[in-house]
Amino acid sequence: MSIEYRVGGIAPSVLRLARPGQYQVNEKGYYGEFGGAFIPEMLYRNVAELREKYLDIMNSADFQEEFGRLLRDYVGRPSPLYFARRLSEKYQTCIYLKREDLNHTGAHKINNTIGQILLAKRLGKKRIIAETGAGQHGVATATVCALMGMECVVYMGEVDMQRQAPNVARMRMLGAKVVPAMSGSRTLKDATNEAIRDWVNHPEDTHYIIGSVVGPHPYPDMVARFQSVISAEIKQQLQAQTGSELPTHVVACVGGGSNAAGSFYHFLDHVSVQLIGVEAAGKGLTSGHTAATIALGRPGVIHGSKTLLMQTEDGQIREPHSISAGLDYPGVGPIHAYLHATGRALYLSATDQEALDAAFELTRLEGIIPALESAHALAKLKDLQLKPEHVVVVCLSGRGDKDMETYLRFLPTDENPATTEPYS
Repeated sequence: MSIEYRVGGIAPSVLRLARPGQYQVNEKGYYGEFGGAFIPEMLYRNVAELREKYLDIMNSADFQEEFGRLLRDYVGRPSPLYFARRLSEKYQTCIYLKREDLNHTGAHKINNTIGQILLAKRLGKKRIIAETGAGQHGVATATVCALMGMECVVYMGEVDMQRQAPNVARMRMLGAKVVPAMSGSRTLKDATNEAIRDWVNHPEDTHYIIGSVVGPHPYPDMVARFQSVISAEIKQQLQAQTGSELPTHVVACVGGGSNAAGSFYHFLDHVSVQLIGVEAAGKGLTSGHTAATIALGRPGVIHGSKTLLMQTEDGQIREPHSISAGLDYPGVGPIHAYLHATGRALYLSATDQEALDAAFELTRLEGIIPALESAHALAKLKDLQLKPEHVVVVCLSGRGDKDMETYLRFLPTDENPATTEPYS
């Protein structure tokens, strides 16, 4: 099926909300008790300017024309909605994969970076900073900066730079400066800290392209709107393929939660659709080495917003662990904290081992190597009480090229058919 992005403006449902909706952010930037903007005084002017202008800019005709054209001609949207026949046979149901892995740069992250770079230009910014975990957001940011001829600095944990070396090379080839974060666990949380420090020191000319539905208002709402193109397309593509625009289940992995927010967005008010987010349980929920924030977190403030986060008894942030760099984060977007609190979405968790097994299963059944992040979502298919009449959409948020080094360490062989080597 072909979905047309009109050069004269993309479908209004992608960027505009027809009505506020129970599950959308309120005028103060909150989803229920979660959200808000907890920022240093130095950033107040930047964040206030963004909050006051982002909706008017996003809804303007020239913005929609340029955004829609780039999504179509540069990103390659719409991404396919693929019926996974052999995977469906395995689980005795109907499973569709939303192929965000086929986007330019290999992940859903490009949807948001295209939107934010256009926004930054209209705000008169000259310099872009970003943080990244798996490197997919960093590559997407470096890509759009190259496209627009803007300076780009990407902060990345030293540990993540080692386990996602191909993406580091891609960012540098695209002209970005990649700065290692050396503090804490040297992963995504610490990269975000470094990016915020940079922003505080360069508030006038710099726009911070946050890669997920986290951070101070309006970032969670803004990123969710840019990623909502995913669910807008799913509805149109399902209508064409099945005769109904509504699936029974939508499943997506959750670190900060941007691909899940985009996959859920246009189904939030359709209560017949079961929304399922899958977090990274790491080595197990009780192992002390996990990133399952919703399962274990308590309300607190991290990186500019109130949400659920993993913390010690005295309120210090617990270091997260996941085999997947993109899910290795101690917090979660406030929209997901709210969807969990209201019961609108169900949040499960998958261990490192379950994600590996699911990745190898998809590869062998469908010839698709998923990102380790996406493999967490696939891992929970076995735990859902699925029936033949169900229609399940799984968001394949990214491709697995970047994770090949990890996959090869665990690749089952004739001599070693199990994939149970402890991850270190």
